[in-house]
Amino acid sequence: MSFTHPWVLLFLALPVMLAWVVLGRRTGVVMPFDHRPHPRRRGLAMLLGAFELAPLGLLCVVITMLAGPKLMQQPQKERLLSNIQLCLDVSGSMSGERYELASKAIKDFTKAREGDAFGLTFFGTSQIRWTPLTKDLEAIRNSMPFANPERQPSHMSGTLIAAALRFCKANMVEEALEGDRLIVMVSDGQSPDLNGGENEKVAAELREAGITLYHIHVAEDEAIPTEVVDMARQTGGEAMAASDPASIKEVFRHIDKMKPAKFRDPGALPLDAFRPFVVAGLVLLGVHGLGLLGMRYTPW
Repeated sequence: MSFTHPWVLLFLALPVMLAWVVLGRRTGVVMPFDHRPHPRRRGLAMLLGAFELAPLGLLCVVITMLAGPKLMQQPQKERLLSNIQLCLDVSGSMSGERYELASKAIKDFTKAREGDAFGLTFFGTSQIRWTPLTKDLEAIRNSMPFANPERQPSHMSGTLIAAALRFCKANMVEEALEGDRLIVMVSDGQSPDLNGGENEKVAAELREAGITLYHIHVAEDEAIPTEVVDMARQTGGEAMAASDPASIKEVFRHIDKMKPAKFRDPGALPLDAFRPFVVAGLVLLGVHGLGLLGMRYTPW
C-alpha cells in the first residue's frame, strides 16, 4: 500500500500518545468501600479499555484516510468511444405508428449503448441539428417528443436522404475526434436525391470519412429502396426492415453485434483503497456508541 500524502501519517503519533495516557491512568476518587478487598476483574478492565480506546482508533482511521491510501489494482476495462449519429426522418409519412415505433427503438438503443457518444439530426426536405455529439444520452431520449412529424414545419414534409447524410457527415467529421463512426438512419420513404448514381457518391464520401451507415426501414408494406441498400453496404453497414416493435429491436441488436462496444485494458493502476478504513471506522464508531450506553469508567 502507498499513500498520496505520506507525511500526514506523522499525526498518528498523537492518538498513540493519548492511548498511553488512557491505559496508564490510575484509580480516580477513593470511596469508603475501596478500603475492602475486591476481586480482580481483568476481563472487564480490558473491555472497558477497548471502549475507551475506540475514539482514538477512529482518529487513527481518519488520519490514515487523509493520507490517501492506494493499492495496485486492476480497474474495470476502459470503454473505447463510439460516435453514433442518429438521423431520424420526420417527414409527414412518418406520422402515427411509424413515429412511435422509431422513437421507442431509439430510446431503447441509447440505453443499450451507455458510454458512447450520440448525436441527433431530424430531417425531411431540410435538416435540423437537434443534439450535437454527447455522452449525456438522456438528452437524446428527451428529444423524441420534438421529433413528432405532426409538429414539424411545412418545409420538413419531404424526404431528402442524400442531403441528410451529407449534413450528418459534416457534423460528425467536425465533432468526432476518436472511435468508430456510425450513422443510424431511420426512414420510411423513397428519396429523389439518391437517383442517377448519387447514392454511390454519398457512399464514397461516407467511406472516406470512416463512417458506417445503417438504415432502418420502418414502412410496413414497402420494400427498402435498392439505392439505400447499396449505399449502406458500400460503407460496410446494412439496410434492414423493421415493421413492428419486435423486429426493430432485433435490428438494433443486430447493429450492436456488428459494431459492439470495445474496451481497452489499462493494466494495473494505483487506485484509492478507502473501503477497509471506512469499514473499520464504522465498526469503531459503533463500539464507541455502545460504550456510551454505560460501558465506561466512572470517576470512582
